[in-house]
Amino acid sequence: MSFTPGEKYKPFEPINLPDREWPNKVIDKAPIWCSVDLRDGNQALVEPMGHERKLRMFRHLVHLGFKEIEVGFPSASQTDFDFVRYLIENNEIPDDVKIQVLTQSREELITRTFESIRGCKQAIVHLYNSTSTLQRRVVFDMDREGIKNIAIEGAKLVRKLADEMPETLVQMEYSPESFTQTELDYACEVCSAVMEIWKPTFENKIIFNLPATVEVAGPNVYADQIEWMHRNLPEREKIILSLHPHNDRGTGVAAAEFGIMAGADRVEGTLFGNGERTGNVDVINIAMNMYTQGVNPELDFSNINEVVRTVEYCNQLPVHPRHPYGGELVFTAFSGSHQDAIKKGFAAMKQSNSELWEIPYLPIDPADLGRSYDAVIRVNSQSGKGGVAYLLQEDYGIELPRMLQVEFSKVIQAITDETGKELSSSFIYDTFVSEYLEASGVVEFINHQTTVDTHASERRILTATIRHNGQEKTIEGKGTGPIDAYMNALKENLGVSLSVNDYREHTTGFGADAVAVAYVEMRDEAGNPVFGVGRHANIVTASLKAITSAVNRAGK
Repeated sequence: MSFTPGEKYKPFEPINLPDREWPNKVIDKAPIWCSVDLRDGNQALVEPMGHERKLRMFRHLVHLGFKEIEVGFPSASQTDFDFVRYLIENNEIPDDVKIQVLTQSREELITRTFESIRGCKQAIVHLYNSTSTLQRRVVFDMDREGIKNIAIEGAKLVRKLADEMPETLVQMEYSPESFTQTELDYACEVCSAVMEIWKPTFENKIIFNLPATVEVAGPNVYADQIEWMHRNLPEREKIILSLHPHNDRGTGVAAAEFGIMAGADRVEGTLFGNGERTGNVDVINIAMNMYTQGVNPELDFSNINEVVRTVEYCNQLPVHPRHPYGGELVFTAFSGSHQDAIKKGFAAMKQSNSELWEIPYLPIDPADLGRSYDAVIRVNSQSGKGGVAYLLQEDYGIELPRMLQVEFSKVIQAITDETGKELSSSFIYDTFVSEYLEASGVVEFINHQTTVDTHASERRILTATIRHNGQEKTIEGKGTGPIDAYMNALKENLGVSLSVNDYREHTTGFGADAVAVAYVEMRDEAGNPVFGVGRHANIVTASLKAITSAVNRAGK
């Protein structure tokens, strides 16, 4: 890579703000957060979310504490329009949450947007048009006045339609798209023209969203631009100044933090920074940075693993293992010296009786994010949690061991490759039941009983009633426990030559509805893995059913 500096690229001109104040400010309270996962994030996916994944994401955003959620671009997509209608008609929107809908400044799109929110208690209508010098010249072939008129005409129609919808409290938002590549005086001029039409009040403020649609300069430059607008916009007390950073230079989080210091009140972003190109700003990163500085972010990420599972399922994209706060390896120390320092840090904290968090290499307590201390000093083997495992765990309480996750995901992948369709949670569960819990074959387990071996008290005699090739029969075996005894009974009576390599079990449900789920990984004579799963109110019965499942699957 070689070029002559200044011929192909030129540096961004700094902002003339010699009396800038933002470098001396600190962030002492959370901004208003607006999630754009369902719009900006969704449009950047290889496979955009369908209705089921959108609804999961929306419900999860509400659960995390977002009070403003951009739910789509209803005038540009029937899928988005139908989703907005579903949220409204099915009372999915809590009273303290505002949905936000995006529209370009075009008459037919604005009209369609208002149709989508009819009947909603409160909503933010987000109007935008591009104002940058580059887009004025290359895309629109218009001068400054022509571009401003696009914003003005759109603003007039938004005002008119909002007045005709008194049953909905409409808050208005305007974005001069590509703000960071727009002359500041012109951006202020366009915003002021929109403000004059919308006439905000103290009770219903206007949102001016100033996006770094493409990050073309350092975060300090963005902060200067925000502070300039903060100082120069008219009637600042009736304005909510909003940020919308992208991450093209890798400094989206810093740009947002500097922008808040420069006077912004609000941040639009996504979970883990999903978005066009290198992504939108990561709200989790900003929020948890605040948390480590003693500032309440007013969002709840105390179960970060649940957030990761939901985002990976809905976006069908993995969260990088090194991603701040949420990655699988961010609280794992591989270095022996790091592990030693962390252990000593924990010991020192116990002796100090202080609540102040001071642990080497750990800027935040993993427990605050719902992570265990074990992961701090050991490699986390549970990597690559996929959508299949997420659905089984979240919807049915099935916690697949890692290797079984890998095997079963291949079963589901084969089905999706064949059908080309998105599979529902219930279909995946039914497939799991058919493949493992009800695996048919030569053996059907009926019941069992165990007794102590009178010749060796540490051993058990198991008598099992099974159906073998359709014929009911009783088999008997001895072993150190029920599993060992059943394996010996199968080997001696049926010639089964499998060995148990790994065994896991857990309980799902509560009280009288609690059942045990047992997982067994077995190996055949060639060393190939065979998995079986059993479920029953009795843990021993569940274990024997798991072995029977593996025996039948080995025979396929």
